[in-house]
Amino acid sequence: MRVFDMIVDERHRAADLLEGLTAEQLRRPSLCAGWRVHDVAAHLTTYLRFGQLKIYAAIVTTGADFDRFNLRLTRRAARLPIEEIVARLRRHATSRTTIPRSGYDPVLTDVLLHDLDMRVPLNIARDTPEERLRVAFRHLTDQPSPGYAMGDRLRGLRLEATDTGWTYGSGPVVRGRAETLLLGIGGRPWAFDHLDGEGLILLRSRVLNRTRPEVLGRLMAPLRVLASPPPSARRSREAGAPELP
Repeated sequence: MRVFDMIVDERHRAADLLEGLTAEQLRRPSLCAGWRVHDVAAHLTTYLRFGQLKIYAAIVTTGADFDRFNLRLTRRAARLPIEEIVARLRRHATSRTTIPRSGYDPVLTDVLLHDLDMRVPLNIARDTPEERLRVAFRHLTDQPSPGYAMGDRLRGLRLEATDTGWTYGSGPVVRGRAETLLLGIGGRPWAFDHLDGEGLILLRSRVLNRTRPEVLGRLMAPLRVLASPPPSARRSREAGAPELP
């Protein structure tokens, strides 16, 4: 399946999930610090009608502070009732907005992580197709887009997904199920009680003690993306999940 088709399907799945939640479930804290399940749902709609020119403008006006920009957009979208959020997810499920020159991989990664951000605290499990998790794993460990602010989080660590056999890097090991591993390297503290390995203490420390880079450092990340060759394969309408060892 093409990565773009995976994104469309994930947006519809999120809408299906949200449509069946109670008001109490929507108020439940998600795995995103400070965000309720309702806020995460709202965040999923924030870029659906965005053009790339608006993203460039946001990079300039916020000094590439994606955290601040996402917070601003999400607060605005979260004022909407859940019925309108669900309707927007369905109506704009085929949106092709991407981070400039980054392709569809980061979009799918974002939707998958936020799906888990909502499902885990609600204890609503699902069987996420392995090929979709593979896209997210490759993206976060290979060349994550600037919005993920990974920095050197994974430097000198080896990641091992116990249920898929995927590995990355060398050094002290952090291991666990692929979904949990993605949440850990994606910066969700919940995951650290569900992973193990001698590298876990270091990963936990890097995530919990992350410092916000200065403006110049934030600006350099998108500039490096803009200066690099476009990921033609990842933008291709025919691009599917990457192969992993």
